[in-house]
Amino acid sequence: MVNKKSRAEVRSAKHRRMRFSLKGTADKPRLCVFRSNNHMYAQIIDDAAGKTLAAASTLDKEIGLKKTNDVEAAAAVGTAIGKKAKEAGITKVVFDRGGYIYQGKVKALADAAREAGLEF
Repeated sequence: MVNKKSRAEVRSAKHRRMRFSLKGTADKPRLCVFRSNNHMYAQIIDDAAGKTLAAASTLDKEIGLKKTNDVEAAAAVGTAIGKKAKEAGITKVVFDRGGYIYQGKVKALADAAREAGLEF
């Protein structure tokens, strides 16, 4: 009998492997992405200090989304995290896609964050 790992387990293992090389510092923090079935979350994290410097998600009222699980919502989160990063004085980040494939919602968030002024 073949025991196959679930997609969530495979993604989690990929993320653990990626985290060995991705480190957020004070001058170049980590932009971490998490995607659930209904929502999208992004955080800018300083791993050295263990602090979240900025965060945005589809649950934020100031974004004002009607539909929260599509590419447009992900782009809105990317724009919001870019604006919050600029307010915090952050321009360069390391992108942590969280083990997800770089396409669709994750790519839309990354592109919107780049347009908002983040470099990665």
